[in-house]
Amino acid sequence: MSEFTYLFRGGLSSASPEQRQQHLGKWMAWFKELGEKGVIPDATNPPGHPLEAGGKVVRGTQKNVTDGPYAESKDVVGGYILVEARDLAQAVELSKGCPILEFGGSVEVRPIQVLRM
Repeated sequence: MSEFTYLFRGGLSSASPEQRQQHLGKWMAWFKELGEKGVIPDATNPPGHPLEAGGKVVRGTQKNVTDGPYAESKDVVGGYILVEARDLAQAVELSKGCPILEFGGSVEVRPIQVLRM
């Protein structure tokens, strides 16, 4: 098994509190399904890692610090999870159940590189 990161982008930008609550229920059901399939490394903890909207960005050799991230909302990473899969094809297939896709968002599936020291 290899590890993959799912980076969640876009999705619900203008939704009512009720819609957000329903959407959260779909996320929890999807996380449960992934846990039952045994593809979440530590299914005892909630696997999703949502990110706060704000933050700082450090750039360049001068290490300039600015508020951020500022990108189009569809490009901002809203959260991530780690999954285990046989290969990239299986990881992509598992990502297709993500609720963010119902709202125009995307899941970026990235293999985690193993560094040998």
